[in-house]
Amino acid sequence: MSGLTHFDDQGNAHMVDVSDKPVTARIATAEGHVKMAPETFEMITEGRAKKGDVIGVARLAGIMGAKKTPELIPLCHPLPVTKVTVDLTQDPDLPGLRITATVKTSGQTGVEMEALTAVSTAALTVYDMVKAVDKGMVIGGIRVLLKDGGKSGRYEAT
Repeated sequence: MSGLTHFDDQGNAHMVDVSDKPVTARIATAEGHVKMAPETFEMITEGRAKKGDVIGVARLAGIMGAKKTPELIPLCHPLPVTKVTVDLTQDPDLPGLRITATVKTSGQTGVEMEALTAVSTAALTVYDMVKAVDKGMVIGGIRVLLKDGGKSGRYEAT
């Protein structure tokens, strides 16, 4: 199990000890999308969803998801999240919504999981708000685009 820091010498899962790591500025950006029927896309973009402002509610849900990440992912450290942005962009070519989340902190470990959780929570919220008219929506493409800070340095997806 060498190289996997969430496992001890016996292969048991454990929370990584970050107490000796320096506090540094950290940032992570993740992306994903929700693909839907053209009619569903039009309903959302025209503001006709019965449950309300799908994009606005999903944005708030994504922010809340980032803040709740250590409650959802068992081995994540609770971090002092200092900034979360969640953007949902209309993409008629999907058709659907593209979601991007950026999370910042000054801490001893990174915020990749918070950014991924923000995107996932926003996407699930979109699905929840319009599933009555489109159960065939597809959530996908969730990945880290950028991670910076800490010992491992910068990562940018290609």
